[in-house]
Amino acid sequence: MRQIKTALLLFGCLILLAAKGMAKDIRLSVLQLNIWQEGTMVPGGYDGIVDQITSIDPDFVTLSEVRNYNNTRLCDRLLASLAAKGKKYYSFFSQGSGLLSRYPVTDSAVIFSESGAIYKLVANVKGREVAVYSAHLDYLNYAVYLPRGYDGVTWKKMAAPCTNLDSIMASNLASKRDEGIAAFLRAAGEDIKAKRLVFLGGDFNEASHLDWTPATKNLFDHHGMVVPWTCSVMLQGKGYKDSYRVLFPSPEKNPGFTFPADNKAVDVKKLAWAPDADERERIDYIYFYPDKKLKLQKSMVVGPSGSIVRNQRVEETGKDQFLLPAGTWPTDHKGLLSVFKLEI
Repeated sequence: MRQIKTALLLFGCLILLAAKGMAKDIRLSVLQLNIWQEGTMVPGGYDGIVDQITSIDPDFVTLSEVRNYNNTRLCDRLLASLAAKGKKYYSFFSQGSGLLSRYPVTDSAVIFSESGAIYKLVANVKGREVAVYSAHLDYLNYAVYLPRGYDGVTWKKMAAPCTNLDSIMASNLASKRDEGIAAFLRAAGEDIKAKRLVFLGGDFNEASHLDWTPATKNLFDHHGMVVPWTCSVMLQGKGYKDSYRVLFPSPEKNPGFTFPADNKAVDVKKLAWAPDADERERIDYIYFYPDKKLKLQKSMVVGPSGSIVRNQRVEETGKDQFLLPAGTWPTDHKGLLSVFKLEI
């Protein structure tokens, strides 16, 4: 009997080892990119968008500022342009934000469309369903400008910076950004129940509470403010991870600014909205919901290493890693690329 039990135990171990040996890891990457009115603000901007995606070759792309100008469908145009460069992607019609996928899209939905846009796709990645959301949230009541001495609705310079936390938070809540994130959380909750992986990329037009901390209160024209910015607090409260801050938790050493980017092809005055302030901010994000088979490997800022500070072009001096542009940079934002390992 003991010999039979030993044999069964050894057989079980062999099965487990064989199963482990059959498990494979694949690379899964997500690129967030605000394309500044479909690249129309930069000479050669549309081709620049295509070149960046071709060079980076991400599995999923979340786009902000999809406009479908002149009755065209931007994502359809992008699919054709990418196919001409040997890159096969899938998409669907959207307005405001957009999505591209290297995997066939099995489902899509509009999640939010009130003063901002959130879209969703579902794709099957080697047997694992993945839900990817793209958000371009409300740009009004841009409350990160208040401590910097600018109005977040009119963009006009104020008599003095606003350092009253209640006033800052009230202005922030007057936007529709929190409603958009609430809609995302409801929809993504169903994906989590269905055992799907969940990613959210987007231009939030809002800072993160992970960036406005005691360590940065006297930096970047924060004027002493520590601010619990609404959307990031909501996402963290539901267990979502900010991919850039997971790997680079210090906003002082790795600020990760995505706006305003220095674009040499554009007059600096068109890049600055608060010309007398240090308006640099990390407002483009890739969030993910933790899964035991998903591991974050890399996250980096995509685009030029320069930014705009007080209406001047400056090179960043922090420890952020940049994936520099391949050809024309098409936008006034920097993008974000996060790379994961998925066990299948």
